Amino acid sequence: MTNFSELNISESTQRALAKMGFEEATPIQEGTITMGMAGRDIIGQAQTGTGKTAAFGVPIIEKIDTRNPAVQALVIAPTRELAIQVSEELSRIGADKRSRILSVYGGQEIGRQIRALRNNPQIVVGTPGRILDHIKRKTLKLDGVQTLVLDEADEMLNMGFIEDINTILASVPDERQTLLFSATMPGPIRKIAETFMKNPEVVKIKSKEMTVENIDQFYVKAQEREKFDILSRLLNVQQPELAIIFGRTKRRVDELSQALSIRGYLAEGIHGDLTQAKRMSVLKQFKSNKIDVLVATDVAARGLDISGVTHVYNFDIPQDPESYVHRIGRTGRAGKSGVAITFVTPREMGYLRIVEETTKKQMTAMRPPSSDEALVGQQRLAVEQLVEIVEKKELTDYAQLANELLEKHDATDLVAAAIRSLTREPNDMPVTISEERPLPARRGGQGGGGYKGNRSGGRSTSGGGRGYGGGSRRSGGGSRDGGSRSGSRDGGSRGNSRSRNTNRTDS
Repeated sequence: MTNFSELNISESTQRALAKMGFEEATPIQEGTITMGMAGRDIIGQAQTGTGKTAAFGVPIIEKIDTRNPAVQALVIAPTRELAIQVSEELSRIGADKRSRILSVYGGQEIGRQIRALRNNPQIVVGTPGRILDHIKRKTLKLDGVQTLVLDEADEMLNMGFIEDINTILASVPDERQTLLFSATMPGPIRKIAETFMKNPEVVKIKSKEMTVENIDQFYVKAQEREKFDILSRLLNVQQPELAIIFGRTKRRVDELSQALSIRGYLAEGIHGDLTQAKRMSVLKQFKSNKIDVLVATDVAARGLDISGVTHVYNFDIPQDPESYVHRIGRTGRAGKSGVAITFVTPREMGYLRIVEETTKKQMTAMRPPSSDEALVGQQRLAVEQLVEIVEKKELTDYAQLANELLEKHDATDLVAAAIRSLTREPNDMPVTISEERPLPARRGGQGGGGYKGNRSGGRSTSGGGRGYGGGSRRSGGGSRDGGSRSGSRDGGSRGNSRSRNTNRTDS
């Protein structure tokens, strides 16, 4: 791989990248940065997690004239979370240059954004709807834009933003540089490239270069009603540092996050119907390790740049292979390994085969752990906690009591009692998970049932799982308030457990 020092980047930007922990350029960065700084139009075809933000961020920062108060670069992103993350990363890349960067998105009070725009930001990152709103209000002037970036273009197509994109593109100067990044290149995206780009260079990252190579992929074949108890036991046995669980619908996310909290896990959920403040609060807790499990829909998690995720659980298999790659790309980043586990009902096995064909990697069948194995996982966690306490060597105040106990009891019995006191007892609190219909039958499906589990129909009421976390873990908190759509297009019906539209996906 190529070092950033070989790409003719200024020393100040190199220092900023070094502070961010970037040493070598990823393939998309190596293929994009030099041509981007030369002013070429570029089509970058690469998945999330390949370093796209720095690929277009470095050329933008390098070309910004900090003496010019006009908006010189406009980045369009499909979701609020991605817009915020892109602006944060651009700020880090341009830390020494002190470029003025502003993110604008639905859900934030527009008057506040209007006041911020009066401070003459040189780079604006935003969602299509809110950018268009500012254009119509004439609060965002784009006549000085020299570089325009479309990030996650295929996702903006899926969310119905194509008309807005075309309107925005028609509002910026014809003489500009355009960078388009997309995991896939469907017809409407190719048409945008043909209409608004000039002889673009194509940088395509092959699947073998994707981060899926660092991820151990497994699948668990199970009936819908069995999935939650299996998930609970997997969490107990694997004890992930940070985990993301993907659900197909907003209702699914609400019910899963609530059920996990009932069982003792530190879990919160995000989807399009939560208020922006709630979504950002949950993400902040997850990034700071105050919660261990994030439950999310595809749209809410799109573009999230969260380091340290060790496990991804697909509670519902996604309908298309591209979504699968995006999901599991949350782990196995920066050369680290990750684990992805996908739950598949017997009728959905055809989708599993299609995913395997697309990723060119066969998943390994996983036998769900038993309740006894889950208990062993809890015991192992208790042992780790004891060892951690001993290694801190802060036991002087307890030594006398320990000696008194040793005079009366066997040392092995005392250690066993300590382990037992730190091991979470089985949590039989019932939880309710509404069953979702399986995806439409696809070729390659195989019959046969899953592993033996409870046989209740309709709603699945699960019991007997064991939460993890031990006595020293912080308890999760906070209610899951729904909030309004706040101008976002990732809405749909309210995602609570009583929704009539039980099979609608998060859009």
